[in-house]
Amino acid sequence: MPDYGVLSLLPPLLAIALAVRTREVYLSLAAGIWLGWTIVEGWDPLAGAARAVNETIAVLGDPGNARILLFTFMVGSLIAIVGSNGGVDGFVAWVERRRWVTDGRRAQLLAWLIGLVIFIESNITILVTGSVCRPLFDRFQVSREKLAYLSDSTSAPICILVPFNAWGGYILGLLAALGVAAPMGVFVAAIPLNFYALAAVLLAGATAAFGLDWGPMRAAEERTRGGELHWEHAGALADPEEIAPPAAPGIPRRPVNLILPVAAMVLTMPVGMYTTGGGTMAAGSGSLSVLWAVIVGVSVASVLTLGQRLLPVQELSRVSLHGAGGLTGMALVLLLAIALGAVTVQLGTGEFIAGLVAGRIPLPALLPIIFLAGAGTSFATGSSWGTFAIMIPVAVPLAVSLGLPVAPFVAAVLSGGIFGDHCSPISDTTVISSLAAASDHIEHVRTQLPYALAAGSFAILAFAVTGGFLTT
Repeated sequence: MPDYGVLSLLPPLLAIALAVRTREVYLSLAAGIWLGWTIVEGWDPLAGAARAVNETIAVLGDPGNARILLFTFMVGSLIAIVGSNGGVDGFVAWVERRRWVTDGRRAQLLAWLIGLVIFIESNITILVTGSVCRPLFDRFQVSREKLAYLSDSTSAPICILVPFNAWGGYILGLLAALGVAAPMGVFVAAIPLNFYALAAVLLAGATAAFGLDWGPMRAAEERTRGGELHWEHAGALADPEEIAPPAAPGIPRRPVNLILPVAAMVLTMPVGMYTTGGGTMAAGSGSLSVLWAVIVGVSVASVLTLGQRLLPVQELSRVSLHGAGGLTGMALVLLLAIALGAVTVQLGTGEFIAGLVAGRIPLPALLPIIFLAGAGTSFATGSSWGTFAIMIPVAVPLAVSLGLPVAPFVAAVLSGGIFGDHCSPISDTTVISSLAAASDHIEHVRTQLPYALAAGSFAILAFAVTGGFLTT
């Protein structure tokens, strides 16, 4: 494969710059894909455009990618059903009757706690948090940017700390492929060293509990308390009722219609991992397991709806399809993000960044630099999973060759991947957080960035201290 060197950075940088400048995520991702394939085709723009279309379609040929997109539509159906059958309204009312949420502070804590509990898949976490908490945030005049931040900070940062979900299964698979003798032991040992994920989750909790608002977030909170949901130049990435339509008048509001489908998903996920792994959870298929989980969730929600005669079959089908259609934009973002990731692989973007690191760093600075390399790769590509696939095969052999423990090196890669994924405007979880909160996307990126940088600064210091201990 040709060595594109620094040119490999241009497509993701173009996508990021356009996303920030134009606020048009679809256009920005498409432009990055076109530029990437134009470079591959020898700077022929027409050949690059044709290749971009063909390669974007080709990513659907991968079963894992196809399952992720189908999963997205199924999540839309699930959220629409539990909204229309009174499950979301019932849960909100149930929480309020018990006076768990009586003000904006408790609404924020609820959003944070939902992220801790629903850890099976980052997008499910975000969408459930948005559906349940958006009405509460609007009622108590807490900004939608704050909801997007709390949703984003308890999705991927929580999922990466749990071995028994799609994220854990993916990491364990990468470690096993590298010949690591005890992948589960290494993963578990890396959890307390995953400094960015831990810091992001704890900082989000502290922000919710103590109102730690600064920079653009403080301005957004003051605007919302003044009665404005958005800035004049901004607007919601999606209509909330397109994602979760309210229940019709006369339908009873029962929290069980939300709780049972979500619980069914949470329980199905580890079963799916165990089954698809042939009795070994670590070898399970994450994409297939999350698809099974959401199918079970939709099935449970449908049975509850029909069993209580809340909606007729025809209306249930209409609502389900309407909900799936409401997430078409999200599915398109995912498709384009996957396609951009494919062209960065073709260009060797990750390998170029990793190559800048290897062999040029003193041992005490090794872990911080690995973290920064992972952060730069995931920010530029918008993909934490792609970053893991690139950086773990670099970090693990490096640790082995130096005779050092593998777990801190894995933790540095995971932290870096989560950091870049957390604050990149082209990351799917960042976009989905904006969509689920019905927030302006770029405003979400702006308000979240200071918190991500604070957690990232802590992670750098923590990895530097850990690296110092490893080399003494």
